[in-house]
Amino acid sequence: MPYDDTRPARPLPHDETPPAAPRRSRIIALDVVRGFALCGILLANVQPISHVGIEAVTQQEVVLDDTARWLGLLVEQRFFPIFSLLFGVGFSLLLDSASARVPHPRALLLRRLLLLACMGLVHMFLLWRGDILTVYAVVGLVVLLPSTWLPRWAVAGLAAVLVVAAMVVFSGGTMLVPGLFLLGSALTRYGVIDRIESSTRVPALLALLFAAATVPALSWQAGASGVPLPMATSGLLMAGLYVCVLLVLLRTPVRPLLRAVFAPLGRMALTNYLSATALVLVIGKVVGGRSEYWSLGTIVGIAAVILAVQWVWSTLWLRRYRFGPLEWLWRWATWGRRPAQRAR
Repeated sequence: MPYDDTRPARPLPHDETPPAAPRRSRIIALDVVRGFALCGILLANVQPISHVGIEAVTQQEVVLDDTARWLGLLVEQRFFPIFSLLFGVGFSLLLDSASARVPHPRALLLRRLLLLACMGLVHMFLLWRGDILTVYAVVGLVVLLPSTWLPRWAVAGLAAVLVVAAMVVFSGGTMLVPGLFLLGSALTRYGVIDRIESSTRVPALLALLFAAATVPALSWQAGASGVPLPMATSGLLMAGLYVCVLLVLLRTPVRPLLRAVFAPLGRMALTNYLSATALVLVIGKVVGGRSEYWSLGTIVGIAAVILAVQWVWSTLWLRRYRFGPLEWLWRWATWGRRPAQRAR
């Protein structure tokens, strides 16, 4: 049944205890896609994080080698669009849940975004100025939260306008975040996310369309080195391709493997995203040298070591607990009451 965005939550008298709303079952596909995107984001961020505190080099000093080419074709700007879309999805899922539990669900979402901004600022000033959490929090406050008063058709239309505008005016980059947030929200409000694991034909067809569009986009990117628009265009198309291929694979016998590999990382995405920065800085010091001259093997190796550590940590943690440590604290501060943490 499609999400009904016209039904308001019933106001509760001050002396009435909020009813216990039925717990929404986890959508495993979202955990898998989030974990997959987390891997790609780390791979893209290894060099920039390791470059902290090192004197910048000029463009003339950097040789466009195979490392830069492969990262540009397969990694750069391919994964933050997925994460941004999922943030919009999660925001609307939380609004849906909060509307059934508290009389003022938007106040809860406001508190959640402010807390995210605080975490992002701490991360930015202590570890890495490339942090994206602060951007997400600000865009959430300015775009996502006000959009909850709009009908879903308006959110979908505004998402399309903002994505196109970001591409045409700003050549993509983080300016895509507002439109992708709204796109994720619209997909949730139209019930697409609730049906995301029930179809193979639709994601398979979309994967073919994305693949067909990606080939000329990559050719355009390869022939226009250093121009941001081709990179952003191929990035969006490949992000869509990655997601659709994953959704198709989740309908095949490899589903248990994908769930085992990516879902633990995705369920603890906040904890893993923030801890990855510290791990990259430590390992980067051990490896040594200027990160912009690292080979592709070095970059992949650093990311693989960190992801292996995080996978083991996440898997063992989630056997005993329902949420990652930072996810649990964020949830506690958001709802204003301590959530149960022990896994059942």
